[in-house]
Amino acid sequence: MEGYKSFLFFLASSLVLGFTLVIFVLVWVLHYSDGLAWDGGNAEFNWHPVLIITGFVFIEGIAIIVYRLPWTWKCSKLLMKCIHAGLHLTATILVVVALVAVFDFHNAKHIPNMYSLHSWVGLTVVILFVLQLVVSIFVYLLPITPVSLRAAFMPIHVYSGLLLFGGVIATALMGITEKLIFSLKSPSYSSLPPHAIFVNTLGLLIVVFGGLILWITTRPGWKRPPEHVPKDQHPFGSAADDVSTTDYNKEKSDVELNSEARKRNLKLDDAGQRSTM
Repeated sequence: MEGYKSFLFFLASSLVLGFTLVIFVLVWVLHYSDGLAWDGGNAEFNWHPVLIITGFVFIEGIAIIVYRLPWTWKCSKLLMKCIHAGLHLTATILVVVALVAVFDFHNAKHIPNMYSLHSWVGLTVVILFVLQLVVSIFVYLLPITPVSLRAAFMPIHVYSGLLLFGGVIATALMGITEKLIFSLKSPSYSSLPPHAIFVNTLGLLIVVFGGLILWITTRPGWKRPPEHVPKDQHPFGSAADDVSTTDYNKEKSDVELNSEARKRNLKLDDAGQRSTM
């Protein structure tokens, strides 16, 4: 791996910052708000930011960079696919519970649903995220999917994943701002009380965490090297992850066959010339 020490620095920074985000959001809801409960009140709403930041920001960020961990490169591609999908699935479950909490809170308090930009962008990101997860499972985890389709879908898979992660960051920032405007009345948000400073700091940390994840993901030198798996050892019984090796061997065999054919033709020509002499 190129720049191994730099990679370790950014990886350690992202992990420390990710755990810091979870601690910050817990301090926010437990110290500055009404805690956590499932009673239709503010404490139930507080599950929303806790689960979104834990699942959709932290766990999702780790899911994105899990292929970049060099000590996992000796693991099979199938195992890493399962870990990657499992982290995404865990994030999805937490997000669904977070949505249930906020809708239940709104209904209990007779607050309209889906009227703010935060809710529009947030639900759009969730729907597209689930759609991406389902499609990716069919494309990359089922043995019936053609290799050509997997290769064609990969750029879309990578781009949409990073785009949706950026959408998650933006949605979280909008939600934090919206919550502070609604909840801080005396003193007001504009007077910047300690509550506002603390949560604004949480928002800045979310941005930095997102930047670290995107930086790790987009460095070509930190990409997992291609895996060459013999056909008879592939978990699905096909060379799905060894296309380049298979093509190379095929081309090599064709060249060898053509070379042998030319040698045979030359021998026949020589034999023919001797017979006519």
